[in-house]
Amino acid sequence: MMRRAGLPMRPVMTVILAAILLYLVLIQPNHPGAMTWGALGLFPLELPVLLLGLPLIGDGRLGRWLRGVLVAVLVLIVLLKGADLAMFTAFGRGFNPVGDINLAGAGYNLLSGSVGRVGAVLVYVAAAAALVALAAALWWALGVWARLPLSQAGPGVRRMAAGVALAVAAAATYEAAAIMNRWQMPVDPPGAAFTARVAAERVRLVLRTLEDMRRFRVAAAADPFRGVDGLLDQIDRDVIVVFIESYGRASIEGPLYAATTRDVLEPAARALAAEGFAMRSGYLTSSTRGGQSWLAHATFASGLRINDQVRYRALLLSGREGLFHIAQRSGFETATVMPAITMDWPEGAQKGFDQIFAAADLGYRGLPFNWVTMPDQYTLAAFDRLLRKSAGRQAGRLFAQVVLISSHAPWVPVPQMIDWDAVGDGTVFNTMAVQGDPPDVVWRDRDRVRDQYRQAIGYSLEAVFGHALRTAEEMPLIVIVGDHQAAGFVAQEDRFDVPIHLIGPAPLVERAAEWGFAPGLIPPASQVPLPMEAMRDLFVRSFSTGVAP
Repeated sequence: MMRRAGLPMRPVMTVILAAILLYLVLIQPNHPGAMTWGALGLFPLELPVLLLGLPLIGDGRLGRWLRGVLVAVLVLIVLLKGADLAMFTAFGRGFNPVGDINLAGAGYNLLSGSVGRVGAVLVYVAAAAALVALAAALWWALGVWARLPLSQAGPGVRRMAAGVALAVAAAATYEAAAIMNRWQMPVDPPGAAFTARVAAERVRLVLRTLEDMRRFRVAAAADPFRGVDGLLDQIDRDVIVVFIESYGRASIEGPLYAATTRDVLEPAARALAAEGFAMRSGYLTSSTRGGQSWLAHATFASGLRINDQVRYRALLLSGREGLFHIAQRSGFETATVMPAITMDWPEGAQKGFDQIFAAADLGYRGLPFNWVTMPDQYTLAAFDRLLRKSAGRQAGRLFAQVVLISSHAPWVPVPQMIDWDAVGDGTVFNTMAVQGDPPDVVWRDRDRVRDQYRQAIGYSLEAVFGHALRTAEEMPLIVIVGDHQAAGFVAQEDRFDVPIHLIGPAPLVERAAEWGFAPGLIPPASQVPLPMEAMRDLFVRSFSTGVAP
């Protein structure tokens, strides 16, 4: 076979490979639902603009400056798409550059708890090296096309190439704007400006976030309980708010999890009733899914929807009173038990707690369960020892938050319940902490991950209701609530709903009937969820004299 003169094979292959690299970068998906072979069939409208524009401008000083800008922009968009993919997988939403940067640190902590610090560092180093390699590859690919001799072609050829590039650029701009603004296009272009749309959406998201912050500050200042005295005066006993990590509606209704969860809830309901407890349950729509539990905690306590880190920071600076602030100035001793806090937690002082018990304050001497610092049973036993039954406790009422973490990913290994009197300093759990396969083995199989999650939720519920039964003599008012659903591939549903249970003396618990909560520990499938941010106001109004419902 003869080869045409002037078209040696190696330069032709180089040009083709450079175009393929640019093509793959431009079609990179940003959502797990788009990670299919069909994504390879997407034609990026930005590609012909690049392939025609680069050789027209050439490889001079201006061309090299333009290449540098393009490399930086494309690497940034690749990073944004990757962040989107991770956020959609974990939390069911896209990445917000304004508020989600801090999640890199949280992700490192979770990763180091699962694969060790060395493994976590290696993952981050590999990711950084991959970005550097991508930047070098893009510089090369753009240079290959910039050095094509199109700039030396005749005026007619250059005008035609420029006209095509401008026409495609206009089509790409119109297509991106139409998709973003939901316009109806009279003619569908032969492709999509997906990468340009991702960049434009991020700019718009940043501007929208800043405007949302302005409106949020106004809402935070409009507090109906500001300066109102005598709140929560209808509660004559301790109040305990228990958050169960990743306890979502799927735990009660999902086909993979319902049997295990109900096997705990049904006997627990019978045992609690036998001790005189009343029970009502419902669903709340959490502000997050898959993680970022602190956003749900803040939403529950503040009466405002805190669904990203920007709002969370704004809340801390707003001076708005949360549920624990209100309890604090209503005569309760407030406290929080936080076994997941292993570093400084300066924002804790802004949440209305008189006392904060982080992991190091709980006296646990046993081995960690990978990322999970201690089993839930130990956390609840430590809560009793340090607060509820402490010899130094004042005679007043306690309003406490307990945040449990045994049902936090990676769910390996899952503890087992033991006799409460044998908990001690936690070393009794050491054998459990080293049982079974490590997370890096279990997480290769999604079915095994789901099964570990099922077991972990069952364990956490056993610990919570077992502890509740131990409080029967004093019978505090106990609120048990999930913080968020597990990640989508685990929960296998898109809802943000979480269960909430109110248990305690009937005169107090029955007030939740006004909230629509159903008797017992299993809400009916027809239960309409309340927004989680409604709980502060409902709780305060229901248990305060002289406050309009």
